[in-house]
Amino acid sequence: MAIAAPTSRKPRHVITYVFLGILVVYFLVPLWFLFVASTKDAPSLFGGDSALWFSGDFNLFTNLSNLVTYNDGIYLKWIGNSALYAFVGGLGATVLAVLAGYGFAKYRFRGRDLSFAILLGSVMVPLTALVIPTFVLFSELGLTDTIWAVILPSLLSPFGVYLMRVYAAEAVPDELLDAARVDGAGEFRTFFQVALPLMRPAVVTVLLLSVVGTWNNYFLPLAMLSNSQLYPITVGIGLWQGLAAQNNGGSGVSLWTLIIVGSLISIIPLIVAFLSLQKYWQGGLAIGSLK
Repeated sequence: MAIAAPTSRKPRHVITYVFLGILVVYFLVPLWFLFVASTKDAPSLFGGDSALWFSGDFNLFTNLSNLVTYNDGIYLKWIGNSALYAFVGGLGATVLAVLAGYGFAKYRFRGRDLSFAILLGSVMVPLTALVIPTFVLFSELGLTDTIWAVILPSLLSPFGVYLMRVYAAEAVPDELLDAARVDGAGEFRTFFQVALPLMRPAVVTVLLLSVVGTWNNYFLPLAMLSNSQLYPITVGIGLWQGLAAQNNGGSGVSLWTLIIVGSLISIIPLIVAFLSLQKYWQGGLAIGSLK
């Protein structure tokens, strides 16, 4: 009786692991550079031996102190503005996308297909192309240079509506909704207690996409806002870059160092959000595998 030889690992598996390793390095190198550069002073930042390794002095805490005290702590104000815009805009966009997507998926009404086709068409329009018309509209309403000029446009997420519509159509069985209605549940109770828990992975996805999109938005607040006290962190750091290019930092503080450290701090909330919400994706995948 012949004994089969143990199968060796296929070469294509090794190629896959190597490719994934290259991708990991590709995505982590910029973060590593940002952290290393944040520990350097201005001379080491531009004249150090290696951009990807530490210099002799560890100046991270000094740079952080300069960051939060520069110009009366304007950076903290920008971080607070970004958090406000991202939270209100992202949460509002998620609520509207969930309600609209569920309505498109589970209700039949006149003009549904036409409305959804128009929605799909709006997904193809670049957001930057809508900034100038939005500015003209908000200018007529007297809302420019206010927080609403950033929050209200952020509430619209055509892609979020599309994603929720597709997910709700597949993840929420019509038979389950009919059973809830037969048991006497109203439409609101059926939505919140039956449909919404099944849509949780898509809801978290839309929430993260909306929050990240609003947090990273640059062109819209740049066009809408002229008061630096209302700037989000993206526009604020862009302002510092312009000043640093003109060598007009003032106060004896290197703006390039503040830009690097400020960029590092600005990505920490997004990393925390992704790491803390990934369990909901895993739970949704597990639910889908059992269907």
